[in-house]
Amino acid sequence: MSSSFSSRRRRIAAALALSLGASLGVALGASAARAGEPANGFRFTPYPQPRPLPALSFLDGKGQPTSLAAFRGKVVLLNVWATWCPPCVKEMPTLNKLQELLGGKDFAVLPLSVDKGGVFAVQSFYQDNFIDHLPVYVDPTTKVLDGLNILGTPTTILIDKQGREIARTLGPQDWDQPSVIAQLRQYMARPAAAAVRVAKRG
Repeated sequence: MSSSFSSRRRRIAAALALSLGASLGVALGASAARAGEPANGFRFTPYPQPRPLPALSFLDGKGQPTSLAAFRGKVVLLNVWATWCPPCVKEMPTLNKLQELLGGKDFAVLPLSVDKGGVFAVQSFYQDNFIDHLPVYVDPTTKVLDGLNILGTPTTILIDKQGREIARTLGPQDWDQPSVIAQLRQYMARPAAAAVRVAKRG
């Protein structure tokens, strides 16, 4: 299968997923409004069992190689994005706020750009859009897309303290909303050696 055909199929799948997700979100919001109840916002849906992740490498803001292994021991919100992706741009301020609120020894937002322009492209975007709490990480080779089976951007993967994938979502979210922060705090409170499954709360 040619790379161009594979890329086209990925874009089509991403568009369909985003369309379905948007339609579902509108339907759920309308249902809640009819019932006279506020919408609870985004909820992670954890996998029955955590999934191992490949040993991915990428560059930091100084152009030096690093990897997912460097984040072991933290809950990580890995956001695969690009400056040319409008939905990515839309959610970036909320990721910036989330890192400001929760970033530290137990949690990190890992915004991984797949811009061909590399570090410079992301630094320029941060400066132009007042993104002042997020670090710069880039994969100009875009190998991360295949390594993580990414169907479209933005894709966000929730990673536990053992470095395992426990949930993912495709499309933009308001990452600084209280419902998201409450869920992340549950994962952050668990020691690295503990079981990682957290019950879904309504």
